[in-house]
Amino acid sequence: MNKYLIAKLKEGRLNKGLKQSDVTNFTGIKNTTLSNYENGITEPDIDTFLQLCDLYDLDYAEILGEAYGLNVQGSDFDIKPSEIKHIKKYRDLDSHGIKMVDFTLQEEWERSCFEREKKPSSDTNTRLINYYFRLASAGTGQILFDMPPTKRIEIPAIPRYRKADYAIGVNGNSMFPTYEDGDTLLVEMTNQIEVGEIGIFSVNNECFVKKLGETELISLNPESHNIPLNETAKCMGRVIDKLPI
Repeated sequence: MNKYLIAKLKEGRLNKGLKQSDVTNFTGIKNTTLSNYENGITEPDIDTFLQLCDLYDLDYAEILGEAYGLNVQGSDFDIKPSEIKHIKKYRDLDSHGIKMVDFTLQEEWERSCFEREKKPSSDTNTRLINYYFRLASAGTGQILFDMPPTKRIEIPAIPRYRKADYAIGVNGNSMFPTYEDGDTLLVEMTNQIEVGEIGIFSVNNECFVKKLGETELISLNPESHNIPLNETAKCMGRVIDKLPI
């Protein structure tokens, strides 16, 4: 989720003097769901985003423009509303002001490039997590974590993956087409997720990747059966994404 958008939603709520429970009362959005938005775990759909902007008296167009940029027609270049304000100020400078800004911009650009080049790419672009080979069954189930991690793998160090604590492989196709046999899933270690989310579960000492339902674990593939929840059922993590091949 975009960091700017996260900050504006949280800032908007605080500026209105609202608690998360107040927002729940006004909108019906669950407390945990709102917390996930503000912590960057999940992202609101457009209708929910507009609903929150209306409650917080926020300019949704300005926030989206600043968060994701406005495309300059005929190019692959995006520009943000705040950058447009800087450009307007720049055009209002006299010749001396333009020279000073140009000089400072060039100096800082060269310094930033130099600092980036000094850092090894592995330090800034990837991180290591434990990987378990084919332990999450999208079929008949397998014993959960009955061995040490197969290895440690590198994953991109991007905001979307920052909650990933471990990775496991999928065995079977009951979650097809979202996940299929051989996929590597990135998982946040947690013992509780919301109904409708996909997670890693232990039931009767077997491991599954499924969507959480009210009374059962749901397979996305209509040809596969669901798994009834019972007293042995435990959540072992929330699936964040699958690792691109």
